[in-house]
Amino acid sequence: MVGIEDVARRAGVSPSTVSRALRGRSGVSDRTRQRITELAAELDYSISRSASGLATGRTWCIGVVVPFIWRWFFGQIIGGAEQVLRAAGYDLMLYTAGDEESRERFFRELPVRGRVDAVLVLSMDLTEQEADRLRGLDLPLGLVGHEAEGFSSVHIDDRQGTRLAVQHLINLGHRDIAMIQGLEPKPLGAIAPVIRRDAFLQTLRDNDVEPRPEWLVPGEFSISGGERAMDRLLAGAHQPTAVFAYADELAMGALRSLRRHGRSVPEHMSIVGFDDHEMSEYVDLTTVAQPVRAQGATAAQLLIDQLDAKSRKTTVVPVPIDLVVRGSTAPPRRSAER
Repeated sequence: MVGIEDVARRAGVSPSTVSRALRGRSGVSDRTRQRITELAAELDYSISRSASGLATGRTWCIGVVVPFIWRWFFGQIIGGAEQVLRAAGYDLMLYTAGDEESRERFFRELPVRGRVDAVLVLSMDLTEQEADRLRGLDLPLGLVGHEAEGFSSVHIDDRQGTRLAVQHLINLGHRDIAMIQGLEPKPLGAIAPVIRRDAFLQTLRDNDVEPRPEWLVPGEFSISGGERAMDRLLAGAHQPTAVFAYADELAMGALRSLRRHGRSVPEHMSIVGFDDHEMSEYVDLTTVAQPVRAQGATAAQLLIDQLDAKSRKTTVVPVPIDLVVRGSTAPPRRSAER
C-alpha cells in the first residue's frame, strides 16, 4: 500500500509538506503542490489522518465543548464551526457538559488531551480553575459568548441587545413590560441569562419604569417553556402589555399561548425575542438579530489560523447585532386609542 512517505520520496519533499499540499494548507508553493498532487494521483494515494498526524504532529481534530446540543442556538454554532473545519481538513469532536456531574468530570479528566489540536468552548462562563485547566493543555483555545485570558473569543454585547429590545417597547409607549427569562435553576455558569436579566431591569429603571418581580418569569429554554411562562403571566391579576423573551424559542412559545387564550399580537400584547431564529420571520417576530452560525464559523477560523501560524496569539472578535422590527410589536392598545 502506498504511504505518505512514498509520495514524499518521489517528490523530494518531507511528509509534512505532502500533508500540507494535499490538504490545501499554506506554506507550499503552487508548483510543488501541483507536482505532489499529480504524483499522489499517479500512485493512487489518498491521505490518511494517521499518517498525516505522524508527519505533522497534528490530530486534525478540534474539540468542541457545549452545554447542550438539542437547542437551536448551539446547533447553529456547531454547524458553522463544522463547515469551516471540514473545509480545512479537520474533524470535530463534540463534548457535552450539560449538568454539574458531566461538567466536573470533563474538567477533571480533560478527555481532549492528546486527541485534539485545539479546543472551542461554547457559551460557558468558565471558572478560573476551569480556564486554567484548559490553558494547561498548551493548545489554541477559543470561546463563543465570553472572553477569558488566553482564549480567542467571538461574542455579542448581550447588554446592548437587551437594551435595544426593551427600549423599543418603551418608545412604543409600553410601561407594563414583563420578561421571560430562560433561566434554569442552575444555569451551569451561563452568564448571558444573568446579563440580559440585569440589562432588562436597568433599562426599565433608566426610563423611570419600576420593574415588577412577578413579571420576571423563567422559561426553561424551549418553545414549551415559553408557552408555560406566558400562561403564568396571563393567569396573574395584573397583566403586562409587552413581553421581552430571552430567546426567540421562548417568544414563539409565548405567541402560541396568546393564540390559545384568544389574545392577538400585537393588539393585545407585544412580543420581542432575541436571536433572529430562522423561523422568526415566518411568525413575524420582532427580535434582536445576531449571526449565530457565523459566530461558530469565525471561532473555528481563529483556531485554524493559530494552528497554521503555530502561535498562541489570541484574537477577540465583537459581533454586531441589530433590532429587526416585524409585526409582533406596536403601541399598547390604550395608547393607540388616544
